[in-house]
Amino acid sequence: MSLPANNLKNELDIYRSTGRDKPCPYKNRFMLEKLEQIEARYQALTEELSSPDIYSDQSNYAKLSRQHRSLGEIVKKYREWKAVKEELAGAKELFDLSGDDEEMREMARFEMESLTTRLEKHDDELRVLLLPRDPNDDKNVIVEIRAGTGGDEATLFAAEILRMYGRYAERQRWKMEILDASESGIGGFKEAIAIIEGDKVYSKLRYESGVHRVQRVPQTETSGRIHTSAITVAILPEAEEVDVKINQNDLRIDTFCSSGPGGQSVNTTYSAVRITHMPSGLVVSMQDEKSQIKNREKAMRVLRARLQELEEQKQHEAQASERRSMVGSGDRSEKIRTYNFKENRVSDHRIGLTIHQLDLVMEGALDELINALVAHYQTEKLKAETVAA
Repeated sequence: MSLPANNLKNELDIYRSTGRDKPCPYKNRFMLEKLEQIEARYQALTEELSSPDIYSDQSNYAKLSRQHRSLGEIVKKYREWKAVKEELAGAKELFDLSGDDEEMREMARFEMESLTTRLEKHDDELRVLLLPRDPNDDKNVIVEIRAGTGGDEATLFAAEILRMYGRYAERQRWKMEILDASESGIGGFKEAIAIIEGDKVYSKLRYESGVHRVQRVPQTETSGRIHTSAITVAILPEAEEVDVKINQNDLRIDTFCSSGPGGQSVNTTYSAVRITHMPSGLVVSMQDEKSQIKNREKAMRVLRARLQELEEQKQHEAQASERRSMVGSGDRSEKIRTYNFKENRVSDHRIGLTIHQLDLVMEGALDELINALVAHYQTEKLKAETVAA
């Protein structure tokens, strides 16, 4: 699908008539064609999803629905861009027809300036939306939280961070389920694994991986001294069976009795499951459910996510090195974010953002942090795209 050259010329004439030095980002015919193709694909999906026959294949229906949602945001913004462009063309026509009527010309010029500003805003937003998307953006995530430096205090903080993500999931209307947890003796978690399911979960939580540091007076501290502890968070996109092929002959599956804090037996049935993937050496244990079958299903979900992560590391070693460095060893110095309870502040060290509402953040009010991180890394991608172009 191509666009007439005179249409492009008209757009450039309108843009230049406002006196803006910034070139129109869509003077490139191929970019306009790409947006037209996206809109056509979106319309085709809309019609396909309205057919009664589509419901007979739920897997295909879910796949097409995800595509429809992902294109919808671009199409909405593109249609807004076209509407503003038409208004700008009308204002330009009014300006040209005003003749010697200075009042009318000034009014048209003001309207052109206002509309051009709006058009530029839509330009910027569309450029971000057209950036290459991570194929994992729409996926659910496996969240792995582990206590690092700080002993019991670190385990308590691990439990609080898990709760924080649970509250955030509620605000986003996502579903979070704890798959496995190793409790400490004082109510914290040495390790916890959860799955969060919903719309575009990975796209929002992907930048949470790393070391989270806490500064506060521990409950067990009698002298009132502030301690520093740390935990690690790993965010893994959930891998579907079609993403990761697992040979059942490569698995060793052991069953055992579930145990609680201190190692005491929780039940007398062999419901807990330990799956060892022998080629990679990965081991996943699950004992949260009373049913051995359910524990096995949960363990396989975690194993697939970890295997996919390993595969990505092999394919993109440089990128994988960066991702591994995000988590680090759990040492206090390897931090992406600091939570200072005494000053009620949280600071993200990657983007230099500090928020003095830690109490709200711990209740799941993460939008300001997460939106700022997403915007930062989108800007970095835009810079890279501009340099490459």
